[in-house]
Order: sequence, then structure tokens, then C-alpha cells
Amino acid sequence: MASNPPAKCCTVGVKHDGEPTGTTFKIGQYEAYLATPPAGVAQAQDTAILYLPDVIGIWQNSKLMADQFAANGYLTLIIDLFNGDALSLNRSGDFDFMSWLTKGSTGDNPHTTEAVDPIVVEAIKYLKQEKGVKKIGSVGYCFGAKYVARHYPDITVGYFAHPSFVDEEELAGFKGPLSIAAAETDEIFPAEKRHRSEEILKEGGRPYQINLYSQTEHGFTVRCDVSKKEQKFAKEQAFLQAVTWFNHWLL
Repeated sequence: MASNPPAKCCTVGVKHDGEPTGTTFKIGQYEAYLATPPAGVAQAQDTAILYLPDVIGIWQNSKLMADQFAANGYLTLIIDLFNGDALSLNRSGDFDFMSWLTKGSTGDNPHTTEAVDPIVVEAIKYLKQEKGVKKIGSVGYCFGAKYVARHYPDITVGYFAHPSFVDEEELAGFKGPLSIAAAETDEIFPAEKRHRSEEILKEGGRPYQINLYSQTEHGFTVRCDVSKKEQKFAKEQAFLQAVTWFNHWLL
């Protein structure tokens, strides 16, 4: 694998302050959140960002990030990849991640590729058919990174942050420009996986970027403690990395 499966570190973090300004609605049976560029901000025409979240799903921090992509001119959609079964932040006690992935919390709501791929397809269909989008870029945080890779060529430009569960074949199969934000300390995407990913991307011959952020841990782009100077800087720079990448390769 180009990155390891999710683990407890995928749920640890800090809830950020702010007031989301987007719209919560449903695409079919799936919860979704749509952030639209505010008045006075030029919207990228025929273009959108599909935000594929970590295991916390659609919540305060992911909504605020989608709003920030919208503030930079991108219609941004988050969809619930977990069909109502996203995990809570900082959950206590032991937790069987693999059981949750294969069966879900209720035993009949799995979060395998067979279950998640159709949800991503619904989101892509919504953007194309309902919003007239012709070019889709996608950000994948932790769990979501796998599904950025899996949905080329509907997704033409990608961005991963501290990816998990991405197979080498999936990474190699993404033929568009791809940017990755990596944490210095990350058992899910450690140095050896990061270096292997670099080899795969280099072999593919497509534009790629891998930025490593010091004094950070897995999940920093979404759930870091922004009261800590180093973490706040890394989070903000990783966001700008994504925006700059889309400005260059998606528009």
C-alpha cells in the first residue's frame, strides 16, 4: 500500500471556532454540504471541488474548510461517505477500526470500496448534472484520499492530506496532477510510504508535489490545535498548497 489503514489517530483532534455559511442538504439518501463563493468573489466557471472527508465526515471543521475553498472562488461539495455512520471526535476507549470499516457501527453499514464508491459517484453526478460542472478537482483528507485516487478521470486534479488506505495501484492509476500534504509524524503515512509514493508518482510522469510539514501529526490539516503556532502555520500553508495547486492545474 502507498499508505496504511486508518487508526485511532484518525479521530484525534480539536474542534475549531467559526460559523459555517454553507447549505446542508441531501443528495439522494446521503447528507451533503455545499459551500458557494460569497458575493464579491469571482467563481471559477464550470469548476468545483469535491471534498472527500476523513472519518469524522461532515462536521464543524470540514464545513469551515469547505467555506474557505468557496472564499477562494470554488464551489465546494462535501458528501457523507459513511452513510450516517461517521465517527465522533476524540472517541474514548478501544475501538475496532477494521470492524467499523467492514461492517459499520450497526453491523450492516460497511465503509468498504463497494459501499463508498457509489456515494462518490452520486456526488460527481450532482456536480455535473445539477451544477453544470465540467472540471472537478478533489481534496481527500485521510480516508477520503483513497477515493480521490479511485475516481479519475471524473476527478482530474487531486490533493491528498495525510492519506490513508491508498493502494499503490490506486495511486498509480490517478493520471492527473496530484499534490500531497504530509505530516512529520504519521504512522498511517510514514516516511517509507511517502518515499514510495514519490517513486510511483515520478514513474507516472505527471505533475506532482509532496510537501512535508514539521512538528505535525496525522490529521493536522483538519484537526490540529490552532493555538499552537507551528500547527496553525502548517494547517494554513497546507490549505494554501491545495488552493495554489487547483489555481494552476484546474482552472
